[in-house]
Formats: sequence, structure tokens, C-alpha cells
Amino acid sequence: MSQSEIRLVVPDGRDMVDLLGQGDHLLKLVEAQFEAEICVRGNEITITGEPQEAQAVSALFTEMLQLVEVGQPLTPDSIDRSIDMLKRGDLSPVKVFSDVILTHRGKTIRPKTAGQKRYVDAIRKNTITFGIGPAGTGKTYLAMAMAVDALKRKEVGRIILTRPAVEAGEKLGYLPGTLFDKVDPYLRPLYDALFDMMDIEKSTSLTERGVIEVAPLAFMRGRTLNDSFVVLDEAQNTSPEQMKMFLTRLGFGSKVVITGDVTQIDLPVGASGLKQVREILDGVQDLTFIDLESRDVVRHKLVQHIVTAYSVFDEKRQAAHAAASAGRPADASHA
Repeated sequence: MSQSEIRLVVPDGRDMVDLLGQGDHLLKLVEAQFEAEICVRGNEITITGEPQEAQAVSALFTEMLQLVEVGQPLTPDSIDRSIDMLKRGDLSPVKVFSDVILTHRGKTIRPKTAGQKRYVDAIRKNTITFGIGPAGTGKTYLAMAMAVDALKRKEVGRIILTRPAVEAGEKLGYLPGTLFDKVDPYLRPLYDALFDMMDIEKSTSLTERGVIEVAPLAFMRGRTLNDSFVVLDEAQNTSPEQMKMFLTRLGFGSKVVITGDVTQIDLPVGASGLKQVREILDGVQDLTFIDLESRDVVRHKLVQHIVTAYSVFDEKRQAAHAAASAGRPADASHA
């Protein structure tokens, strides 16, 4: 097969170490993912290989260079994710990584995958957004970052963070202390994320003034939530009645994000409101469902493999169950 040769010249003043990594460790990552030969001399990169492969490597280096130019540091993780996006023909890595939602104490919060970018864009565009996906995909964290950003921009007057106080096998009545003491462990993950985006003193002051409210879902009943950015977390543990109650709290000038993982339902009995709501509301204007997948997990890479393995296991189990159910009438007919 014919070979293509593509030459890229890195503009003067650009540090090749920023692009290729210390000891060329980023370059080695790229070489391991493609069949093309990559030769670097000075500020010139020559890519040789089958036309499609050479073009793919060239596109990757072009994206990497643009990221360096906008001040986005390259890491092994961002290179892996960039390669995945380009191979899938997904969103441009530059478009994904350059979307800065919030910066706090030098830490920048931004989407890290194409799925996360679609999720963030959906929140910007719609009044109600459902973010559904496995643990580690940034559903709650990104929603809260968008809420804090909206408050700082004065797009809303307050933030309301809520989740159902339901966990596997645990009941509030058995926990010690007042009602607030009992529900605090369920709300603690929301506080932890909040303190990651805002100084504790500031968030405490805003909480005391009611500008930020962190409360169990039961506290939403009977209210109308105007001028608010509302995040409902762990929504897979809502009943259908709770989900309807929550959605009908929506007031004027508000935005709502509902997050959950339908594979981790802890309800002791009954259907999940998050599973049911899609069937009811799919197609409604100004409301959207965003599905995040194992490739959107931004924790340790092993978590991606664990999530994928469980998904495959569940699919096989469901297929076996469906086959067994379909086989019963057939078996009976031959009896």
C-alpha cells in the first residue's frame, strides 16, 4: 500500500517539551497508538505511514499544538482522551479541553471527555438537563461547577443542592442525633464538591444567608424554586412520586440538573423515578437527557474497565433472562 509523508513545522518560540513531554514521554504514547513512523528534528515533525494513519497522527499533533498555544498543559490522560475522540470522529479535543467552567485556587474545572462537553453544553442550553451515567463520569461535579459559575455571574440568585436520603440498607431512624445530623452523611458528598469550588468561609457564609442550600429532597415539597440553579443528585433513588414532586417545583428564572446512575438503585421497593421519567418526558421541549458512558469516567483508568465489565455482565444476564423467558412457551409446545 502507498505511503504518505506529512511534515508539520512547529512555530518558533514553541517549546517542543510542552508538545512532546519530558523525555518525549508524550511522543512515545502517540507512537504506541499508531502504526505510522514519527520523526522529530528540531521543530519539524515528519509522519510517514499509510495515508489514513498518517493523516490521523497529523490531526492529533495539530490538536496538541493548539492546546499548547491556548495554555492547556498536555498530560498522558489528555493525550489518551484526544486520541479516543479523534479515532471516534467525535468532538475536537481543543473544543472540549478549552471549555473552562470555573477556576478556583489555580484549579481549573472543565470537561475532559466529549460526553462531558455535550453534558455541559446541554446544561447551558436547556432549562432541565438529566445527566445519566456510571460513577466517576463527573455528573454531579460538573453540574455543581455550572451552578457556582451561574451564581458568580449573577445568572441566578441562589443554588439548591439536594438528594434523596436513601442508601443501601440504611434507615434514618437508626442514626443518632437531630434530623439534620441524620441526613448530613447523605449530603456530605455535595458539601465536599462545593468546598472544592469555593472557599469554605465563603460557602459557609452563603449557606448561612440561604444563598446556597443543601437539603434532603423531602425538604423540597410544597416549594416553588424561582431564580435558582437546582441540582438533584442520586436521582435513581427517587420514587416516581418524588420525581414528579421535584420537577413541579420549577419556578421562573431557574435551571435544573438531575443526575443519577440507573445501575445503582438503592430503593428497597418500587420503581425508580429516574428510570420512569425518561419514558414520560422524552421529547419535551427545553428538557434533555444526556447519557454518559464508561469512556467518560475521569477517575483511575481501572474504574473505566470495572464499569465496562459490569455493563457487559448485566447485558449478558439480561440476554440470558430474555432467552430463557422466550424459550419457556416453545418448550411447553413440544411437551
